[in-house]
Formats: sequence, C-alpha cells, structure tokens
Amino acid sequence: MNIDIASEFILVAATLMRIKSKMLLPRPVLDEEGNEIDPRDELVKHLLEYKKYKAVVEDFVKLEENRSQLEKRGNLINEIKLISDKSNVEWELQNLDLYKLLKVFKSVVVRYEDQKNLPIHEVIEYPYTIENQKDILLKSLESEPRLSFLDIISKNPIRIAVIFNFLAILDLLQMRKIKLHLGIGYNNFWIELDDPQPVQLTDDK
Repeated sequence: MNIDIASEFILVAATLMRIKSKMLLPRPVLDEEGNEIDPRDELVKHLLEYKKYKAVVEDFVKLEENRSQLEKRGNLINEIKLISDKSNVEWELQNLDLYKLLKVFKSVVVRYEDQKNLPIHEVIEYPYTIENQKDILLKSLESEPRLSFLDIISKNPIRIAVIFNFLAILDLLQMRKIKLHLGIGYNNFWIELDDPQPVQLTDDK
C-alpha cells in the first residue's frame, strides 16, 4: 500500500527484466571506445549509489535526532543580518545621517547620566566601642555627679554615637556601676555613680 516502496520495487523489477531480455537477445551496445557494455553495469551502478545514499541517510537521521534535542535560537536570518550589519563598517558609514548621529549622542548622554546617578555605597568605620564609651561616661561622672542623657547626646549628636552611649549605659547598669533616675513628664533620664554605702557592724551586748 506504500506507493513509494511499490514504485521502487516496480522499477527494480523492470530493470532486472530489461537486463534479462538483453542477455537473452544479445544486441551488443558499444561505448565510445568500441567496447561492449555489460547491461548489468547499470544495475551495479544503481546499487552502489543506493548504498552510498543509504549510508548518508543514516548520518542525516543521527543529525536530525541531535538537532531535535536543541533549542531553537529564533529567527536565524535576522540574527545573521544583524551581525553582518554590525561588522560591515562601510555599510554603516554609507547609511549615516544627522538623525542617526543625534540618536547616538542622546543615548550616550542618557547612559552618562545613568552612570552618574548610580547609588554610591560608602563603608565608614566609626571610632566608637562600648568599652570606650563606658570609660568616658565613668570619667564624666567623676567630675559631674549627675548627667542627663540629653547632655550626653548634645556633646556628640551623631546617631551612631548616641547608640553606643545608650548601649554603654545599659551595660553599666547591668554591672551596677551607675544608677538611673527617670524624669516625670520628660523624655529624659539622669545617671549617677552607684556607690553602695558600707555596712557598719555593731556589737550587740
């Protein structure tokens, strides 16, 4: 029922019948040099060509299988044309005009502005430590018996310094080296040194 296979079979059968008839009724066919042509040479020639094409077809089948496993790149013709246009400098210069120059200039200016407005990340090493701020607070309390947190902030009103001073105060409170007094109605507090009174021992008689 396959027409292609049936046509090939009929062609081969007809060729064999033609060769057989030529051999039964020999009518010698001569080539240009006068030699007799064997009618089987044509069949051998076709068989050799068939074998050659069959080997090539097998290679094509393998290439097709490998190709089917690859992803398509899209419109290959446009990509090749774009690459050739970029590499062809003479073609680009021939099609250059004032409008294209202005477009290129505008794109360069926009790119420059974008680069200039990029965010800059700067890493700063602050000269503050909790231990150092604790020592500063204790020395300040030796000269002033009572300090308000607002006064401490006003001496160094930097956010990171305020944070380190606050952490130093919490650490000194935990170590019980200072006392803290909260103001009523004010967002402020005062600190002072914590000097525990020595316990006096008395002799009970």
